Amino acid sequence: MDALELEMPAPSGYLVPMSAPDIRPEDVELVTRVLRSGTLSLGPYLTRFEQEFAAYIGAAHAIGVANGTAGLHLCVAAAGIEDGDEVITTPFSFVASANCILYQRAKPVFVDIEEDSMNLDPELCRQSVTERTRAILAVHVFGQPCAMTELTRLCAERDLSLIEDACEAVGSEYRGRKVGVFGKAAVFSFYPNKQMTTGEGAIVTTNDPALATLMRSLSNQGRDQFSKWLHHDRLGYNYRLDEMSAALGVSQLGRIEATLVRREGIATQYDRLIADIPGVQPLHAVPSTTRLSRFVYAVRLAPGIDRDRVIAELDKKRIPSRAYFMPIHLQPFYRERFGFRPGDFPVAERVASSTVALPFHSNLSREEIEHVTDALRSVIALS
Repeated sequence: MDALELEMPAPSGYLVPMSAPDIRPEDVELVTRVLRSGTLSLGPYLTRFEQEFAAYIGAAHAIGVANGTAGLHLCVAAAGIEDGDEVITTPFSFVASANCILYQRAKPVFVDIEEDSMNLDPELCRQSVTERTRAILAVHVFGQPCAMTELTRLCAERDLSLIEDACEAVGSEYRGRKVGVFGKAAVFSFYPNKQMTTGEGAIVTTNDPALATLMRSLSNQGRDQFSKWLHHDRLGYNYRLDEMSAALGVSQLGRIEATLVRREGIATQYDRLIADIPGVQPLHAVPSTTRLSRFVYAVRLAPGIDRDRVIAELDKKRIPSRAYFMPIHLQPFYRERFGFRPGDFPVAERVASSTVALPFHSNLSREEIEHVTDALRSVIALS
């Protein structure tokens, strides 16, 4: 086995892990080197990770931060979003993409999604712009790029900031260009279930030097680059990325292309084995997506198949699976605060109720894939 073998038992007796980080000896060596150096924060590996990641994406600047949520908050704050402002975003996402708007006391304005891409419907975005709209926060769900041509045009016409939530999309390409360079800023997350990991941790990218300087200050307790250590120029946050995480990021980034190819190969194996299961449709790249970086392997179930029952029956067979995502507007907090109800965003709700994520990680074996698909086939046969 080429990945470092860690003593991590499968949770709850599952036969196949839902996800797993790809940690190798060279990763451990680089992190160990940092620990031995004595420089554990604000050191050379953070600078190197930022520079190498910016070069990979094709952005002018990159800022390492503590996690994806912190990165999204920085983007919203640096865009000047404040009380009473509105930010258009998707209800079909992880909750952080809406919460970061509330952190600035602004209002998330949800817009329904396209059925095929599962991303923001750009025409509905256009219809939702008001005099209070200040930004569009577009989420590249499952690594599928949003309709960036239409969204960038709309933002230019209405003088809106475009923020890319690319937390699930490192390496994804829209019409031949990597995501993360279309908007005012973008965020990439490296949680352990992502294509590459730093444990926790994320990077913000931007082509705007002034915005990069501001976000560096905001992430470091409001200190400017040349300020004295205890001199704070503005209200800031402790959103720094530590040296150990940055070193792991450097090592993981060094093999990101090979990792993405391997994950695509695993998805292709799944596709072939699922092709003959009635009522199960794998997710595929839409025409504008020239590269789909695989975050998860998700399938859509046909109408009439009870998604929750499928998950429960797979669990009985010791195969983990997940409902991706519960729409944000139906989360208890959002229903209580804003009065959202089922039916408000029907496409997002329909997609959410029929989507299942199957076990997926960079080192999933063919035998494990066959085990998962055999279990799914038997469960669907009883539906």
